[in-house]
Amino acid sequence: MANGDVKPTFVQSLVAGGAAGTAVDLLFFPIDTIKTRLQSAQGFTRAGGLSGIYKGIGSVVVGSAPGAAVFFSTYETMKKHSPLPQNLAPVNHMLSASVAEVTACLIRVPTEVIKTRTQTMTYGALGKSSLAAAKQVLANDGWSGFYRGFRSTIMREIPFTSLQFPLYELMKARLSRKLQRKPLYAHEAAVCGSIAGGIAAALTTPLDVLKTRVMLDLRNPSKEKLPSLRSRMVAIYVNEGVRALFAGVVPRTLWISAGGAVFLGVYEWAVHGLMVLPA
Repeated sequence: MANGDVKPTFVQSLVAGGAAGTAVDLLFFPIDTIKTRLQSAQGFTRAGGLSGIYKGIGSVVVGSAPGAAVFFSTYETMKKHSPLPQNLAPVNHMLSASVAEVTACLIRVPTEVIKTRTQTMTYGALGKSSLAAAKQVLANDGWSGFYRGFRSTIMREIPFTSLQFPLYELMKARLSRKLQRKPLYAHEAAVCGSIAGGIAAALTTPLDVLKTRVMLDLRNPSKEKLPSLRSRMVAIYVNEGVRALFAGVVPRTLWISAGGAVFLGVYEWAVHGLMVLPA
């Protein structure tokens, strides 16, 4: 086990983050599909129901590792070089996680667009696979189509990580003091990650619903004016009620709670394993 005072290098965070992202996205993909279909405007059954729950997994295979790798390497670098004093550690974690999420979304959003449209069979027979859906996005919307929902994704991710990571770091610090041991073992960090992720997931579900609706909107913004994010959120509330804003909250919370355990547990296990390797 690595010394608790030693911080992972950029490369160690990159490799461990890639491993963590791939592990969690592949393991919990069916739950993500169910959540996305519950949130879609056409409804769960018309979006595919319980059939083909691995549709869209190709985009995850391509995007998970680089997206998570960029997130963790940015997060650890920001934490390490922050000018903020130790008593402002939660603010440091919040800012570091937010910057890391925005950076990672440059990679994550295109794969999310392809994934959600494949999961919900948005293109019908023309988009049966991730590659086919990607071709439809490019043909219909151009390269900018891959970033449909970028702002709504950022709107979801910044509050989510601003809740998850300060809470995760706080729980790890308190558990370390209680056990008088640092760093924690991977399974101990995984429990902290599970609780922090579940709380953040439940509270930010309306923003996740908004992100899904924007990504599934096939209208061409160059030909017609699309509603603002605020007006979309209001429309969901007025036309479909509060329940629609929390559509998929149970699978989302279960997925991210369990996923947070795997994501952060695998990351801690991998990064500490890399840190004890001989230089």
